[in-house]
Amino acid sequence: MIDRYSLEKMKSIWSEENKFRKWLEVELAACEAWKQLGKIPESSLKKIKKDAKFSVKRITEIEKTVDHDVIAFLTNVAEHVGPDSRFIHLGMTSSDVVDTSLSLLMRESAQLIISDIKDLIRALKGKARQYKHTPMIGRSHGIHAEPTTFGLKMALYYEEMKRNLDRMAKAMDVISVGKFSGAVGTYSNIEPKVEELACKKLGIKRAEVSNQVIQRDRHAEYITSIAIVAATLEKIATEIRNLQRTEIQEAEEPFKQGQKGSSAMPHKRNPITCERIAGLARVLRANSMVALENVALWHERDITHSSTERIIVPDSSILIDYMLQTLTRVIDNLVVYPENMRKNIDKTQGLIFSQRLLLMLVGKGLTREDAYRIVQGNAMKTRGRRSLKDEVLADPIAAKHLNKREIESAFDINYYLRHVDDIFKRIGI
Repeated sequence: MIDRYSLEKMKSIWSEENKFRKWLEVELAACEAWKQLGKIPESSLKKIKKDAKFSVKRITEIEKTVDHDVIAFLTNVAEHVGPDSRFIHLGMTSSDVVDTSLSLLMRESAQLIISDIKDLIRALKGKARQYKHTPMIGRSHGIHAEPTTFGLKMALYYEEMKRNLDRMAKAMDVISVGKFSGAVGTYSNIEPKVEELACKKLGIKRAEVSNQVIQRDRHAEYITSIAIVAATLEKIATEIRNLQRTEIQEAEEPFKQGQKGSSAMPHKRNPITCERIAGLARVLRANSMVALENVALWHERDITHSSTERIIVPDSSILIDYMLQTLTRVIDNLVVYPENMRKNIDKTQGLIFSQRLLLMLVGKGLTREDAYRIVQGNAMKTRGRRSLKDEVLADPIAAKHLNKREIESAFDINYYLRHVDDIFKRIGI
């Protein structure tokens, strides 16, 4: 089942309460750094740390007048701290607080996303092992190609999700930076040592150079990494949707007790969960485009990025958390029909073994063009009435080059699957 606690945890990260909590954490880290440099008295720091509080309701009230969220926040904190509040926000600009806090929030979110990815990797690995040797037809252009296994399909997704794990880990590292460098990043009224000490306190790196903001290529990497993860989820969900089609019916998403598929047709078992995942992936791709647009700002900064980030960063984080947990539930409870996979393999009456015949004829000394002509000619004659094997066995031209035993051996499915174990060993399953 979906971990409701985890979903609530992600939503709580992006709550107004937690946002201001992070703002206060950043301000207190700067105060502690200033104290170490002798700028803030010990007694004042103790007073600040003891009394610094905020109320979301009160901040909202103040902001209605000042029309500036950081000033409203600082005003509310000052109401609790009193005269020693003069040491809060010393030499800082709003972006020092907002951007550093946003980094902390994205880092928290990335940790949950990484945990979700690991859960999906586990689920895919389990299914890959379970169906390692379960044969099914491989398809290209939607048309039957050659045999593969359902386990190999799951192994492919498993390996791709491992790459997504690496992407998110790198994105978390890239975004885990802070900035305490003042109005345009020149440390005009704040010491570089404050930035170093405060970032260390917060457990993040400092931006080696910045202007008024932390550079948005970092945020774009975070959001685009999420979009790539979503693209993989859509890829898996789309395959399940296709395999669930009535005329294929090789696998389907779970259909729980009491669930109904259609208001009009009681028989329906629709792949609505996978369709939901595919749809939500579109939102995350759109968000990634916005993140890329946010990289280019005027001069040392403008705030065209600010309004959009209030939407795309929380929404992308919450959405991918939900999508990962949802698809993990689908994979854990996936319904698989090996018998239908076998029926579909047999549906073309041996046409899928055409390449093996082609190569056997080439091995007998025929040119590829001549071998292709023989095999294709017999394949085109079947038209669902006879098997390819029967056509080739009855073909006097083919008989000049291949005996009956050789022709029959060309239709051995195990030949096509003989390297599956090698592939699994290569990826450590």
